[in-house]
Amino acid sequence: MQTRWAYQLGVLRAALERLDALHEEWLHTRDSLPADAHPGTPAYDDALAEHHAECWSHLDDWAIHGHVLHEINAAAQHAPSPLAPRPTTRAARAAGRTHAVRR
Repeated sequence: MQTRWAYQLGVLRAALERLDALHEEWLHTRDSLPADAHPGTPAYDDALAEHHAECWSHLDDWAIHGHVLHEINAAAQHAPSPLAPRPTTRAARAAGRTHAVRR
């Protein structure tokens, strides 16, 4: 585990939470626009441009730190799992062989 991963995951989590909040704000803003405001009208396009401007820094955080998810996944795939059974060193019994039993 890299010590920077905790920081980077925190940045990504905070950015995602903020992007979610901004999306909710956009939906509220969009729904409160006049009925004649639709894509291509100044009222709609200006509101959308403002929304996008507010999102950019959080998207930049993802562009800068998002690779950490790949790093963590790669490290997890190569790390030994405490849940996997340990390999045994005993030789497996050959199938079909029987041992004579003395009576």
